[in-house]
Amino acid sequence: MTPDELFDTIADGLSPLGATAGTMFGKRALKAHGKAFACLKGDTLAFKLGDGTPAHTQALALPSAELFDPSGKRRPFKDWVAVSQVNAAHWPRLAETALDSLTS
Repeated sequence: MTPDELFDTIADGLSPLGATAGTMFGKRALKAHGKAFACLKGDTLAFKLGDGTPAHTQALALPSAELFDPSGKRRPFKDWVAVSQVNAAHWPRLAETALDSLTS
């Protein structure tokens, strides 16, 4: 499954919980309540998990995961973790966790 196909699958699965597909920085994003919680950049999906939360720490521990730097100018967003397609099996769970953090 391509990153775009998996993104669409995740978006469909989270739509009953209020998630919608949109854009952020010109990239495909998942939003709820007017706020983005996931952003697809190439073959990487980034999640807003909150710096210092257990979910953030666990996501950063995944191989090749890193803080999300949408500009590529070494200014990463501390609350966001970018997870490469290598770990795409974790994307649905991370997306749901990021969505939950917006509503809690």
